[in-house]
Amino acid sequence: MNYVTVRDARIRYHETGDPSAPPVVLLHGIGRSLEDWSAQHDLLSADHRVIAIDMPGFGLSQRHPESATLTSLSDGVWQTLETLGETRPVHLMGNSLGGAVSMQMLVDDPSRVSTLTLVNSAGFGKEVTFALRMLAVPGMGRYLLSHIDGRTAPRVERTLYADRAMVTPERIAMAIKIAHQPDFAAVYLEIARALGGFRGIASQWRSQLLPRVARHGKPTLIVWGDRDHILPVSHLAAARAAFPAATWHLFEGAGHMPQIERPAEFAQLVRPLLARVSA
Repeated sequence: MNYVTVRDARIRYHETGDPSAPPVVLLHGIGRSLEDWSAQHDLLSADHRVIAIDMPGFGLSQRHPESATLTSLSDGVWQTLETLGETRPVHLMGNSLGGAVSMQMLVDDPSRVSTLTLVNSAGFGKEVTFALRMLAVPGMGRYLLSHIDGRTAPRVERTLYADRAMVTPERIAMAIKIAHQPDFAAVYLEIARALGGFRGIASQWRSQLLPRVARHGKPTLIVWGDRDHILPVSHLAAARAAFPAATWHLFEGAGHMPQIERPAEFAQLVRPLLARVSA
């Protein structure tokens, strides 16, 4: 893994493939890290420059001084790509919060986006796991986030997958390491509260963002796991309604991160979109 300094913050990234090949940018979910995309590097880097980024304040990246919002995270990713010398249009792939950030990036700078792949993405309904809604309770959120350890981390990890074999010691150790970063709780709570509250994900930002994304008409792929316990599979229908021209796929027997549980199938699914637009 490597680091680059962006506005005085150390931002962590992982890059594979030929730097001159068409760029693919991979974005993780809330409280997560670029490790959630590890399997896709080997599968996509033969003919793409693949860049996974710990968004500012997440993973092992430092935060930027402003409060975490979709706009600030979008800016942070664009600035990171510029620092890495990548100014060409990119193929954006975002999981969960990363999907919402990808949509914001498209709205902020549409000329720099080739395609959009949304993986169990936030933005298509108010329903979200009760554990995330609890973070909105005053005092509760910071307490819960400061008590992620060897006892609680496995329980959190198990909610992400249909296959419990995915809950490995390495993933548990990484979750604990991330939770012990100095900016973790503050940034997590800032973006969680910017997007919703105890009653679920707020409608205002969703109702504003989705039509703006749709107007740009970028080639879009929407995928979901049918056993997602974080953002329910019913959101797939809302995503299809918001982007009727998009292609879509439902992974049966997969949870919140099908790019991990079905890596080869996921890569096979996205490759035609990447090749068509890159040609």
